[in-house]
Order: sequence, then C-alpha cells, then structure tokens
Amino acid sequence: MEAATFTCSICGEVSRAICVFCTKDACSNHICQRCHRCSDCCACEMPVTSASEEERAAEEMKQVSAAPEEELEAVTPAS
Repeated sequence: MEAATFTCSICGEVSRAICVFCTKDACSNHICQRCHRCSDCCACEMPVTSASEEERAAEEMKQVSAAPEEELEAVTPAS
C-alpha cells in the first residue's frame, strides 16, 4: 500500500499540512505557523512563514552581530 501524497493547492509542491480555515492542502511555504491558515486565508498582520526561513533569518542576524567583533579582533594589535 502506497502512502498518499498531497499537493499544495497554491503551488503544487508536496504538502503535509491543511489550512484550518478552508481545509485545502498547503506546503510549509504557504501555511502560517502562527494561525495555521494557508497564505490565501491568513489574516495575520505579519504572517510567519516556514520554520526554516525563521531559522535562516536568525542565523543571518547572528552572523551580522558577530561580524563587528571579528573585525575588532583583527584590527587590535597584538601586545
């Protein structure tokens, strides 16, 4: 018996979530992590996208905040 494969109603990619409002299938790129609605139904002021995008943004912020420290260490003369 094969596992059922569902596709996102918005983009056609493989999906594992269902919009709690319209009950259509939605992939991780088109489901709000805050309200669990698809991007067509989401009413959040600032919808949260997939967790991987949040992690990527957090990692970029770490790199940006760490960069000045690294530059200062490189410029400081050794005693």
